[in-house]
Amino acid sequence: MLNKKRRYTDYSTYIKNKFGFRVQKISINAGFTCPNIDGSKGKGGCTYCNNNTFNPDYCKPIKPIKKQIEEGIAFFSKMYKSQKYLAYFQAFTNTYAPLNELKQKYEQALKHKDVIGLVIATRPDCITTEILNYLEQLVKDGYFIKLEFGLESTNNKTLDLINRCQSHEDAIKAFDMAKNREILLGAHIILGLPGESKKDMLSNAIAMNQLPIDTLKIHHLQIVKHTMMAFEYKTDASGFHFFTLEQYLDLIIEFLEILNPKIIVERFFSESPEHLLIAPKYGLKNFELVHKIEKRLKEKDSWQGRLFKKIM
Repeated sequence: MLNKKRRYTDYSTYIKNKFGFRVQKISINAGFTCPNIDGSKGKGGCTYCNNNTFNPDYCKPIKPIKKQIEEGIAFFSKMYKSQKYLAYFQAFTNTYAPLNELKQKYEQALKHKDVIGLVIATRPDCITTEILNYLEQLVKDGYFIKLEFGLESTNNKTLDLINRCQSHEDAIKAFDMAKNREILLGAHIILGLPGESKKDMLSNAIAMNQLPIDTLKIHHLQIVKHTMMAFEYKTDASGFHFFTLEQYLDLIIEFLEILNPKIIVERFFSESPEHLLIAPKYGLKNFELVHKIEKRLKEKDSWQGRLFKKIM
């Protein structure tokens, strides 16, 4: 339900209503790879991707999952004494392995008494009915399960350009397979990818409205070190367009106005470590940008889904 205080459907309110207590995600690097890294679909990975941009220090694949969980809880418990945790399998493609291996990794995390569920980041082309049946059973066993699909764009031309090695049709198929299982279904989208016009970016919202998406993470394009996109940017920057902060705020407002108000917005912004970030550099934390978006929505007397029915 739309949060009347925030003018958009926000994730923190959803979690509070769902559990009634604080729940913290702990990032896990379980040593997975991706089909466009290992050569099964492609090589080199997505052109924008450097997984070190979001892995905390405790999150290393050389550490056992149990150890990563314990260190993550030790880190967050210093700030909040009473809370439960979701094991966030975040790095690379976290369903890209045989089911027996997935079970072994997931269940290591679920063995901890304070872990109440899993958040699993993956690609739409790396999900099977067999895996979904297992995750559905975990829900029936009382665990919270969230499955996050990286869409990045709904434009196949863009997906080819960034070496995603998947199509939007893969996303449609994955969501169709995963729906109606009591698994919370999330999507990631990147705004500002090379070659996309403003119209293209806003069309992502229209395309996602047609999918059974529960949650959405919106990221702006960032050029980070040690990626193919960083090389492309250094070689020829003419194909890249970066928003000013004001332009990005306006784009987010327009995107929200189109977006189905039932979709829970988990984030608007991606914040890479300063030592890895090449461009753009806004100098803002996530909460600071959220505050600006809330202020802009109020100034415009707008809200998520304001134009939703008009474009359907």
